[in-house]
Amino acid sequence: IWLAFSIYRQIVNRPNWEESLLHIKASVLGGQGWKLVLVVLLMFANWSIEALKWKVLIQHIQPMRFSRALKAILSGLSVSVALNTPNGIGEYVGRVIYIKEGNRIRAVTLTFVGSISQLIVTVLFGCIGMLVLQNLFEDKTNHGGFSAIWVNATIYASMAFTVVLLIFYFKLGLLVKLAEKLPFVVKYMYFIQKLEEFETKELVRVLLLSFLRYSIFIIQYVLLLQLFEVNIDWWESCWLTSVMFLALAIVPTIALAEVGLRAQLSISLFGLISNNTLGIVFTATGIWLINLVVPALAGSLFVLGFKLFRSK
Repeated sequence: IWLAFSIYRQIVNRPNWEESLLHIKASVLGGQGWKLVLVVLLMFANWSIEALKWKVLIQHIQPMRFSRALKAILSGLSVSVALNTPNGIGEYVGRVIYIKEGNRIRAVTLTFVGSISQLIVTVLFGCIGMLVLQNLFEDKTNHGGFSAIWVNATIYASMAFTVVLLIFYFKLGLLVKLAEKLPFVVKYMYFIQKLEEFETKELVRVLLLSFLRYSIFIIQYVLLLQLFEVNIDWWESCWLTSVMFLALAIVPTIALAEVGLRAQLSISLFGLISNNTLGIVFTATGIWLINLVVPALAGSLFVLGFKLFRSK
């Protein structure tokens, strides 16, 4: 509620915001409307890639058709929104209902590998975005030494974290062997032993799929920024978006509150260059609706269908 009120005040305090709203409406209904259609189509591509990634991971314990993997992904998204879990943790609950009993905890472990791959891409490109825009951040924020220190500290911390994640990701087998030496972990080894089966080639493939998803997110943001007349060079838009995704990955959020945080972060970052606050908020809200709410609604139908099927 506080974020919504804060964003509202920032919009109405901008000069000529009513005129901006009319321009946005004209863009959506006019010749730029195809960009909104493309963003929606990219949403289907986004979740299809995630389904393919999960299919690759889960085949170590259970073969799965792509169509079933896609249902599992959308169901997981629906459960995450319904339960309002932090940072999408509830997705695991929705996904594993499509896994045979006895394999479900192991499935969560394998799904964790996919999450790590996505986090690696997010942190890596967020770090690059900070480097590319370092001068912009230092010039626009506070004009003081603290700003420069904060930017540099974030860059170095992100770089170190990326290295740690990469080592962790490509040495899963070694981690399993180390875990075997811990007395309190031995009796749970059954749930993580499958991590030893991942070969480097397969992990690289999963990482590439994560990069492809990330690229789609960036393209969607750039398209909506253009549609809503946020006049920022596409190159800067890409890197500002990457920094925003880094912040969203670090800050704990719940699904229903994410739109407010995403909008506030967008205003803080894109507002460094553009004063079209309304267009920035519309972009953030549009991405949230298209990438989260719409597929979650579709997933709820799969969850309902699964429950009805199981009850018979």
